[in-house]
Amino acid sequence: MTSVSSPWRATVLTLFPEMFPGPLGISLAGRALASGLWSLEARDIRASATDRHRSVDDTPAGGGPGMVLRADVLAAAIDAVEAAAERPRLMMSPRGRPLTQSRVAELAAGPGPLIVCGRFEGIDQRVIDARGLEEVSIGDYVLSGGEIAAMTLIDACVRLLPGVMGKLESGSDESFSHGLLEYPQYTRPQVFEGRPIPDILLSGDHARVAAWRLAEAEALTEKRRPDLWAARPKAPESGRKRKSPKFTTDG
Repeated sequence: MTSVSSPWRATVLTLFPEMFPGPLGISLAGRALASGLWSLEARDIRASATDRHRSVDDTPAGGGPGMVLRADVLAAAIDAVEAAAERPRLMMSPRGRPLTQSRVAELAAGPGPLIVCGRFEGIDQRVIDARGLEEVSIGDYVLSGGEIAAMTLIDACVRLLPGVMGKLESGSDESFSHGLLEYPQYTRPQVFEGRPIPDILLSGDHARVAAWRLAEAEALTEKRRPDLWAARPKAPESGRKRKSPKFTTDG
């Protein structure tokens, strides 16, 4: 378990350490960082370069555009981190396994990862293999580097750490936590531009509210994320099969 005396730790290897903490220094993550619930270290990969120009890249073997991050420099940067063997070694990459909420929960429950942020055309495959880097993707698109992706992963983990969010329910009852997208949320005013809050949410009947929310979450998931819907085990008594009345905001 993560505790204040042994905080969850994120170590980031990057060519741009000045990008951190960035957004991680404000709001929930920033308050938790300031209070010692987790720690962040951004280390400059260039510090491990050995020539006077602090070179970290070279042309691709076999030809092609761009430059490739050198295996020897990055390996030295990884080896310079005093990281326990149980700490995951991640590399942000569009070709990696997609990051999921379940993987985030696993990472949040551990000691915290070492994260490599790539740049240029990529990283020499030999250091990926030699240092056992787990490639992780945050989506099917390409960024200029791994730093923003690393921030995304870290933020997703930090919000699940004990003491970061005000209520435990905030982390357990949201999109992807149960294989579903989150149900719609409402608050005051009771009527907005002619659209009222669904009556059932004002009924005080917690069982009916829970059934409505489950039905809405299932309907949203089936419509917007058929991949998640197809992969989710269907319980005999799911919200969709209860045939409970459907309430909408459109009347």
